[in-house]
Amino acid sequence: MVRVSYGAKDTYQLGYELAQQAKAGDVFCLIGDLGVGKTVFSQGFGAGLGIQEGINSPTFTIVQVYDTGRMPFYHFDVYRIEEEEELFEIGFDEMIEGEGVSLIEWADRITGSLPPHYHQIRIEKDLQQGWDVRIITITEIGSGGEG
Repeated sequence: MVRVSYGAKDTYQLGYELAQQAKAGDVFCLIGDLGVGKTVFSQGFGAGLGIQEGINSPTFTIVQVYDTGRMPFYHFDVYRIEEEEELFEIGFDEMIEGEGVSLIEWADRITGSLPPHYHQIRIEKDLQQGWDVRIITITEIGSGGEG
């Protein structure tokens, strides 16, 4: 599925919509350059799960756990991960296989640690259409849905 976002409001709304459809055990992997809207998407995602507190990228803590929504929300930012083994020190595998939903910013940095099935969300700027325009491509990876 491909969606065009014409600004932060659209990116937020898409995150919100996807979270409302999310099930326990789902993993969403965000990929995109700095400044494309990964945090805005994450904020919409948290709101879609019913989380009312502010959602910020856990750049320095790697993971932020929110348990005030309809299910636990594990929000990862793996930008600062140097080696994937670091993930297991924070309980990454238990979280992504748990009773909540996981959203991983910069997921392309940890491809060797991703589960066999996940939702890939690639956000790219489309400067030909405008400074705030993003092309957001959502792909199911694994379980026969790849491609």
